[in-house]
Amino acid sequence: MAAQLMETLDFGAPHGSAEAHVWACKRNCSISPRQLLGFFVSLSLVSMLVAGLCWVGGAKLVTPFTLLELLVMAVALLAYARHAADRERVEFGAERVVVEWECAGRVERCELPTRHTRILMHDDGLIVFKAGDATAFVGRYTRPERREQLARELRRALIAA
Repeated sequence: MAAQLMETLDFGAPHGSAEAHVWACKRNCSISPRQLLGFFVSLSLVSMLVAGLCWVGGAKLVTPFTLLELLVMAVALLAYARHAADRERVEFGAERVVVEWECAGRVERCELPTRHTRILMHDDGLIVFKAGDATAFVGRYTRPERREQLARELRRALIAA
């Protein structure tokens, strides 16, 4: 799964603020959920056509196994589609740093005061934003060999904010 992860970095000024900087890292998704649904429907139609022809030809056990195969594939593709839009977003403003991450449609957000925020590297290789007791992790969708470079860029943006 780690080979499928890649970072996408967006730099910009959100919400009309000329001083804010945004880093957005997201999962490298080669097919959208809508395309995936189209693929699954076409695959299901072809599989059921073949199973129907086998049923007519007397091979009655092909149809239940085809249904089982399609059910298992549907579960696997659903798990993929749920995580296709996973992302991390870091926004540096003058007063606060906002770290937001989405996993399987659930969005979590952590706001840290800019003045007291430190950016560290965690033992597992993720980047840690820490201010007092508040902690947020980023770097899940960045290749491990690029995380240190990303941490340096984030530290520079924090100093500039």
